[in-house]
Amino acid sequence: MRSKNKKELDWPVFYISGGFLILFIILSLLSKEKVGEWVNTLFTYSSDWFGAYWQILLLLNFLIGLGLAVSKYGKVRLGKMDKPKYSYFGWVSMILVTLLASGGVFWAAAEPMYHYMDTPPLFGGGEFNYLDGAMAQAFVHWGFLGWAILGTLAVVVMMYVHYHKGYPLKPRGLLYPIFGEKIFEKSVVGTLADSFSIIATVAGTLGPLGFLGLQISYGLNHLFGVPNTLVISMLVVLGLVTVAAISAATGVDRGIYHLSNWNVQFTILLALLVFLIGPTTFIIDAFIGGTGAHLQNFFTMNLFRGDEGWLSGWTIFFWGWFIGYAPMLIVFISRISRGRTIRELIIAVSVVAPLVTNFWFSVVGGTGIFFENENPGSVSNALTEGGMPAAVMAITDQLPMGVIFGVGFLLVSIIFVATTTDTMSYTVAATLSGHDNPKRWLRVFWAIIFGATTAVILTIGEDSITSIQNSIVITAVPVSFLLLPPLWNAPKIAKKMALEQGLIWQREMNKKVDKD
Repeated sequence: MRSKNKKELDWPVFYISGGFLILFIILSLLSKEKVGEWVNTLFTYSSDWFGAYWQILLLLNFLIGLGLAVSKYGKVRLGKMDKPKYSYFGWVSMILVTLLASGGVFWAAAEPMYHYMDTPPLFGGGEFNYLDGAMAQAFVHWGFLGWAILGTLAVVVMMYVHYHKGYPLKPRGLLYPIFGEKIFEKSVVGTLADSFSIIATVAGTLGPLGFLGLQISYGLNHLFGVPNTLVISMLVVLGLVTVAAISAATGVDRGIYHLSNWNVQFTILLALLVFLIGPTTFIIDAFIGGTGAHLQNFFTMNLFRGDEGWLSGWTIFFWGWFIGYAPMLIVFISRISRGRTIRELIIAVSVVAPLVTNFWFSVVGGTGIFFENENPGSVSNALTEGGMPAAVMAITDQLPMGVIFGVGFLLVSIIFVATTTDTMSYTVAATLSGHDNPKRWLRVFWAIIFGATTAVILTIGEDSITSIQNSIVITAVPVSFLLLPPLWNAPKIAKKMALEQGLIWQREMNKKVDKD
């Protein structure tokens, strides 16, 4: 048990993950075209070979989690703490910003409009503008399954291994039920598990940083005439990373907790204003109708295997993104969820957070579709010509006080990126340290790595968005196997903790007596 209380830096993992990313930056600077080719080729293989597996993995993770939540084991309290440390709102806020930051502005405006302009294959394809289908498809990609893989069954395993068994808070902990304490010794499998998790997290964080960096630079150009160039986009990314590094340096209880709270409160205010000033009834119809179509076609949409080109560019991309993001989010959610029950955890992450996200998509994306119907081309032309960053500004232009709303969305983007990056910097540092309070320099170092890698990848090829998407999916391949064992280990651990906490003691004892 010597490894239980280790708090020194895990240098092998640091060298492998940090070295890989620095090598990637150097190679990209030397030959961005060649790196772009490699990324695109590996993306194709990843999507073709692992797409179906990912779809099944996410669906089973969600369904087993729900079953565990409503079972007798749902009352099990996690983290060896009788009461939660954070308020429910503060806790859910920190959870929300981790994924909602990625889609909060950039995708919420663009994806529903894309599906509205070009109906998804499952709903017949073509350009017949099916509102419920467009919203339902966005809800699938940002809804129950994507959220569940980020922090339900695996968190149950991780919290048990860390808080109940006393081992370090690392992604390799998900393999503890299989390998035992050997996984925390000088284990090649454990080192690779942590290293791949960190690399995948960096790739996943490139998404919010890159996407919203482009969004902010476009918005600055649209609102204030600032030149919308690659240099400006890179400066925006570096500025955002600076804010994130400062927040990460202050730790979870100060920087991340308060920034997350302010972020969610400001987002709620902005959503309410758009909801009330914008097309209120249309937004309600989009949310309810989209939810109905989503639930009605739940299994068919989540297991859809037709049209490989469309599938790899949409569903498989998102599943790869969330899988790659998952290990660090599992570490982070484990850190902030002490004192919560299994039922609270699973309902908050896989039900409450997705419904909040879907409503936000209805407010932003639904408003865009409404204005497109009222004035054809008002949003779609901007999206087609200027890409996804143009969608938000095109929507705010149609609203009363459009400039004010445009500035509001820019502020939301800035805070979202900062909260995502500081959270990821903290969790990577925690993984390397193996405990809850990693050294400040380590948190700041990883924030800088996130920014530097994003700035470089923005220069790869003509379509940096495609390069970011493809790199995300590639890194998810090894991580997806790390997320498989919790499907059966989480229920076993839940039963073990229920016995320890006396929740099923009498029933189990009665069964034992009957057998005797």
